[in-house]
Amino acid sequence: MSAIPRAPGRLPLLGHVLPLLRRPLDFVQSLRSTGDLVRVDLGTLPVYFVTSADLTHELLVTKARYVEKGRFFVRARILIGDSLPTAPSHIHRPHRRLMQPAFHRERIAGYARVMADRARAMADAWTPGQTVAVDEELIEFSVGTLADTMFSTDISPAAVASVRRDVPILLKTALLRAVTPKLLDKVPIPANRKFDQAAVRLRKVMDDVIAAYRKHDGSEADDLLSTLLAARDSDTGEALSDQEVRDELVAILFAGTETTASTLAWAFHELAAHPEVEDRLLEEIRSVVGDRPVTFEDLPKLEYTDRVLREVSRLHAIPLLMRRVATPVELGGAELPAGTEIAFSLYALHRDPRLYENPERFDPDRWLPERRQDQSRESYIPFGSGNRKCIGDGFAWTESVIALVTVLARWRMEPLEGHSVREVASAVAHPDRLPMRVVPRDAAA
Repeated sequence: MSAIPRAPGRLPLLGHVLPLLRRPLDFVQSLRSTGDLVRVDLGTLPVYFVTSADLTHELLVTKARYVEKGRFFVRARILIGDSLPTAPSHIHRPHRRLMQPAFHRERIAGYARVMADRARAMADAWTPGQTVAVDEELIEFSVGTLADTMFSTDISPAAVASVRRDVPILLKTALLRAVTPKLLDKVPIPANRKFDQAAVRLRKVMDDVIAAYRKHDGSEADDLLSTLLAARDSDTGEALSDQEVRDELVAILFAGTETTASTLAWAFHELAAHPEVEDRLLEEIRSVVGDRPVTFEDLPKLEYTDRVLREVSRLHAIPLLMRRVATPVELGGAELPAGTEIAFSLYALHRDPRLYENPERFDPDRWLPERRQDQSRESYIPFGSGNRKCIGDGFAWTESVIALVTVLARWRMEPLEGHSVREVASAVAHPDRLPMRVVPRDAAA
């Protein structure tokens, strides 16, 4: 293997664990100044960080066949088994083929009605002048929306209750499990114990949900669970087992809850800080949607809304993802043997000044077609890229647009004086606390 520069600040035995835990967002951004491929030590385990758009594309697309999911997802196997995020290629390919129809455009159009109903219910529950914990409300909204689209309504309450309790625990400890030294893998430290207990509880609830579905014959239900249980491979005729369906459902909950909630929370925060952007957004909403509820058919016309959410998801992306070399591969001029751990950060990639002018600035118009001409598609990958790209990207984007439009049409979200919002890294980069005051649009005007 050719020499790969090591990140500065390594400590004996601990390696770079402390800066990764104490200031993970700053640390992953700092690596690009060392090189396009940088060695970081998690205790005694070397991990090679890819820091450029070209090398990230090479890892995820060009040479994807040489790598599998890495340590971040392997550590989550107790939770999501061999589901899409963790499965080796020979399982991933047929599972993705089976699940893809559940996320086709026609299906998402049906889910959009549920998303709109949930968003209206959330907005209807607020009162003028009320201080709302926006981050917590949006977690509830995201969980409720997923539950309503995943399960028949008569069997969803137990799943929702478990998700509300356990998914936040899993999300908070996921990054810690990924970056702690290998020697702590089996040590019952509190983070490991909480993660394992929450994973067992959530998997048990999902088993009960599937059993109830079988007992009451939910084959006619128009939900994600029924779609997965009924799916058959067009070539082999094989179906997913109940355990495989369970793992896929838990993976969707794990991946789809905080990501959407965090994107929406940051959107309200950024709009409050940039009233000129909010004014343009409202003008588009009034022009396209008017006083009626937003529909799936409105989405292509909400072009500025799309640009706003693109900019939010650029600025507040996933801090850390990993791959593991399955077959020896050359990457960035270095020969990497099987078993090598590779990491990359969408958060750092999307704030790279080599890719974006004034990358820290919130500027939705950077996504205008005429301003994107010099930008490669590899520079913006909020849902990943290649054959492992998130299968639920269309679902999540539809949910985010509908929720944002529904709330903004009715309420102006005011930040609380004296409260500063801090960005925290876990599975996603989310706000630590986001209390905001809701003001009716008529009163705001």
